[in-house]
Amino acid sequence: MTTREDTLAFIAKRLLDFDTLETTVTSADFREVAVWSVREALEAAYEAGRRAAPPTKTVCPACNRVIETRPL
Repeated sequence: MTTREDTLAFIAKRLLDFDTLETTVTSADFREVAVWSVREALEAAYEAGRRAAPPTKTVCPACNRVIETRPL
């Protein structure tokens, strides 16, 4: 199972070319990043969260049965 930290580190490395997300309190903590790279990283993080979301249960208004929905 992939942890939240693993997912963040993967996105940071793959999409933003960050070796680490650890704070070093040096100039290495600051980078210039293209806006399209930030967008791609945010989209990857959003998708990771969407996939990790638990199923939602609701009652069907037509038949009163419990329906479970999952993200696509």
